Amino acid sequence: MDTTLDDPLVGQTLDGRYRIDARIAAGGMATVYRALDTRLDRVLALKVMHPALAADAAFVDRFIREAKSVARLAHPNVVAVFDQGTDGPYTYLAMEYVSGCTLRDVLRRRGALQPRAALDILEPVLAALGAAHRAGFVHRDMKPENVLIGDDGRVKVADFGLVRSVDTVTSTTGSVLGTVSYLAPEQIESGVTDTRVDVYACGVVFYEMLTGAKPHTGGTPAQVLYQHLNEDVPPPSAAVPGLPAGIDGLVAHATARDPRLRPADAVALLGLVLEARAGLSESELDAVPPQAHPGERATSEDRTSVIPRPVSPADGTAADGMNHTSRLATPPPPPARSRRRSRPRGLYLVIAGVLLALGLGVGVWYINSGQFTKVPNLLGKTEEQARSELSAAGLGVKGVDRKFSEAFDRGTVMNTDPQGGKRIRGNGAVTLTLSRGPEVVSVPAVKGKTLDAAKAELTSAGLAPGIVTQAFSQDVAQGAVISTDPEGGQKRAPDTAVAIVVSKGRPVQVPNVAGQPVDQARVALQDLGLKVETAAEQVNSPSPAGTVANQSAAAGTQAAAGDTVTLTVSKGPRPVQVPNVTGQEADAARRALEALGFKVKVERPFFGFSNTTDAQSVPGGQSAPEGSTIIIRTKGL
Repeated sequence: MDTTLDDPLVGQTLDGRYRIDARIAAGGMATVYRALDTRLDRVLALKVMHPALAADAAFVDRFIREAKSVARLAHPNVVAVFDQGTDGPYTYLAMEYVSGCTLRDVLRRRGALQPRAALDILEPVLAALGAAHRAGFVHRDMKPENVLIGDDGRVKVADFGLVRSVDTVTSTTGSVLGTVSYLAPEQIESGVTDTRVDVYACGVVFYEMLTGAKPHTGGTPAQVLYQHLNEDVPPPSAAVPGLPAGIDGLVAHATARDPRLRPADAVALLGLVLEARAGLSESELDAVPPQAHPGERATSEDRTSVIPRPVSPADGTAADGMNHTSRLATPPPPPARSRRRSRPRGLYLVIAGVLLALGLGVGVWYINSGQFTKVPNLLGKTEEQARSELSAAGLGVKGVDRKFSEAFDRGTVMNTDPQGGKRIRGNGAVTLTLSRGPEVVSVPAVKGKTLDAAKAELTSAGLAPGIVTQAFSQDVAQGAVISTDPEGGQKRAPDTAVAIVVSKGRPVQVPNVAGQPVDQARVALQDLGLKVETAAEQVNSPSPAGTVANQSAAAGTQAAAGDTVTLTVSKGPRPVQVPNVTGQEADAARRALEALGFKVKVERPFFGFSNTTDAQSVPGGQSAPEGSTIIIRTKGL
C-alpha cells in the first residue's frame, strides 16, 4: 500500500540515480520506498535510514553489514541487495522490489492458514535461512513482517539488518536486539544468538500461521518475555483441533526452550519439515482451520527492539550462554518438551519493572542498557592511545578531524566531541580532532643524512617526504641526501611534499669489455667497484665463443660504485648456409654473400677479362660462420 502522504523524499533523486516514487513502509530505524534506478531503468526498493540515526556509527555499521551479508548470499529466497551508499544525510540500501505483500498482511486478512499453505511458506523461508546459516550468518529477527510473498507466489526473506556472523556470536552484556514475540529464551536470558535462535523464531512463525495467533501473548512485552522463559509453546492442535501429530512435533522440536533440543540450523529443520510433510495425507494438508484471529493488528511485541538483558542472581553478571560451536555440531535429539528449572521470580519482576517504567504499551520501543559512560580525557594523546582508551571504556570513534594548533604536537588529540568528562551512552561514539601542528613549518636541513633519517625528520616536522631521485656527487657519500626541494630553512604549510635527491656516489666510467674473455672482463669491471653478473643464456655473435658478446651498461656511460653490469657470453658466430654464386656477375655475387653477413674478397686472374664468378672458397650448400670471409674468383683466358 502506498503510504507516501507528504514524505519529503518522494520525488527526490538520491545519488543522482535513484528516483523515489512512493513510500512503502516506515519503521523505527528506516523507511522503505519504491524507487526507479534511472541508470538501469528498473524498479527497486530503497531502504533509507532515518537521518537522525545516520550519525550513529553503530546503526550505519548495521546498515552496511546488511548490504554485505545479503550480497554474499545470492539466494532466490533472499531479497537481493544491489547497492549501498550515502547522499548527504541519507544512508540507503538499494534492494530488489517484491510486488506483493508480507506474511503479516496475509495473517491479518485470513487468520490461520491450511497446513499445506503454511508449509509452502515455511519451506522457502528455511531454505533462505539455511543458505545464510551455512554461509556463517544468523538473521536474529525472523517474523512475519520479514517474509515477503510476491504476486507470483515467490517467498523471500527480507531485512537482514540485525544479521551477525556465526563466528562472532557472543553473549552480550547490556541488551538484546530482536522482536519480543519471536525471541528465543537464550536471547532473553543471556543474549546468546546462534543459528538456533532463527530456528526458534521459525517455529513460532509456523505456529502463528497454523493458528492465526502468537503462542505467547500478554498486555505488556514483559509478560511475553516471562512466558518465553517459563512456558513451552503449546501444540497448535490445542488451538486448532484436528491438526496432525506430525505438525505438533515440528513446532515442539523447533521451539524447545533448551536450544540443545532444537535442530542445529535451518537446514536441519527443513529436513524435518520435508520428512513430516511426506507423512501427511492430502486431507490433513488441506484441513480448513477456524478463522478465529483475522485482523490482528501489530503491537509493540511485533517491533524489532533492544531489551535489557537479565542479570544472573548468582554473580550479578550476564547469565553465561552455552558453547555454541560444539552444540551446533551435536545432532538434535528426538522432539521433546523442555522442562527447565524454575527461575527466581524477582528476576522477571526486574524485567517487568524496567519495561513498564519505560512505557512500552504502545508504539515503537527502543531500550538500551541504561548505562552511561564518561568520555575519558584524551587531550594530548596520540590517535592510537585515544582509540585504545575509548575502546576500553566501551566507546567507539565516530570520525577524525584535523586542525592546526600551536599548543598541541602534531598528531595528538586537541579536542573531542563530546568533551572529556561528559556523559555518553555506553555504546556511543566520540569524534576526535587531531592537531596538524602549526600552520607554517620550517623545512629541516637534511643534507648528508641517510634517506631514512631524512624522511623521519621531515615527517616529524609535519612535512611529507616526496619524490626521491638519485644523482652522482663528488663530495656526498653514496646513499646520503644531496639536497631537498624546498631547501632546508624555507617555510611551508604542513603536509607539503619535499622532494629528495640522494647521492649515487662518484661516477664510474664504464669500459668497453666486448670481445674480451669473460674472466678478464669481470676483473676489469670489479676493479672499478662495479658488480658483475653473467646472463643465464649465451648468444651467437661475431665474437669468439667464451668472450663477451654484450654488456648491459654501454661503454662510456657513467655508473655508480656498486651498480651491477650484466655480461652476455658469446657462443661464437652462428652458422650460415652459403649460396652457390658461380656463374653470377662478381658484383651480384658479392652483394648476395654480404647480405647474409659474410665478408667477400674477389680474386681476378692476371690475364682475365671476364667478370663472371668461376669459383668460391666455400661451395654452395655448405655452412660458414657468420662474418667469415668467402673468396670468389672470376674466369681467366
